[in-house]
Amino acid sequence: MARKPEKIPATTAWYLANLGEARGKQELFTKQSPQKLKVLREHALIESAVSSNRIEGVKIDEKRIATVIFGRSLLRDRDEEEVRGYRDALNLIHQRASKLPVSEETIQKLHGLCKGEIWDAGRYKEKDGDIIEKYPNGRERIRFKTVPAARTSEFMQTLTEMWARSLTEQWVHPLIIVAAFNLDFLCIHPFRDGNGRVSRLLLLLQCYHLGYEVGRYISIERIIEEDKDRYYETLEQSSQGWHKGKHDPWPYVNYVLYAFKTAYREFEDQIGQIASPKGAKTQIVLNAIRGQSGEFRLVDIERACPGVGRDWIRVLLGDLKKSGEVKCRGKGPAARWVHKESKGTTLK
Repeated sequence: MARKPEKIPATTAWYLANLGEARGKQELFTKQSPQKLKVLREHALIESAVSSNRIEGVKIDEKRIATVIFGRSLLRDRDEEEVRGYRDALNLIHQRASKLPVSEETIQKLHGLCKGEIWDAGRYKEKDGDIIEKYPNGRERIRFKTVPAARTSEFMQTLTEMWARSLTEQWVHPLIIVAAFNLDFLCIHPFRDGNGRVSRLLLLLQCYHLGYEVGRYISIERIIEEDKDRYYETLEQSSQGWHKGKHDPWPYVNYVLYAFKTAYREFEDQIGQIASPKGAKTQIVLNAIRGQSGEFRLVDIERACPGVGRDWIRVLLGDLKKSGEVKCRGKGPAARWVHKESKGTTLK
């Protein structure tokens, strides 16, 4: 998007207003429970690395996910290498986003991390390659003709220069530029393989630069995977006529903004479970505990209190134990509890 649009669709304006409000609350939310935020970060790292690769058909054994993401053991196959490589790219962005410019060098570095030891990791494509859709019956069709290999570097240089210019000249809301940049990147298709994964890493990096940091706690990649049919549909809609500059970017722009909005809503829901430890949620948990007949476990209270976080239930149980209102036997999720006024079983 190299010029100011004549008008911004109402849906887009609505998304931008919502995201502006969410960003305004962001600092408040990130000052909540450090332990809860740590758990969210770890979940987001896992979901992002797994989902972004799975969208492209790269899958690993679910039992190996924690080992691949957090461990240092030897990897079993190429798919595990790519998942761990994506983790490394995510860590780089989370830790050094402010020092990573949106440049060709950064983009090639992210691709190199994603693709690991493969021969063309971090290098632009050397042969022309169209985006081809394959059907279960074996039929294929060309979904989009990408930029020729010989002109890839030229287009990428222009794209990164336009990103810098747009932020300086401010001809349109920067989140629209993020989504439009992403669309252009996917249409250029600079690498032989791995373009989708790099595009999602760029969404995270560019949002960091603009102060939208929800991707640290909620996986944008998982949200896209959950609605990937719509992702591909809007991408195809917005790429029609791209080579002639006659395409309609708004379907894809709105999809990207929708993904961001969904992430912020999830983030607020997660933090909301611990943001107000007093009041209604406390009473809900206390009522559930006092209403138990006989022994119960933590999971029984969770089921009785949808929307209340496990951490807060543990805090309340701990307080009641100190006051003598409940007794506990065992540790961890399998621990059994009983209320002193329960007419059921008594712990011994």
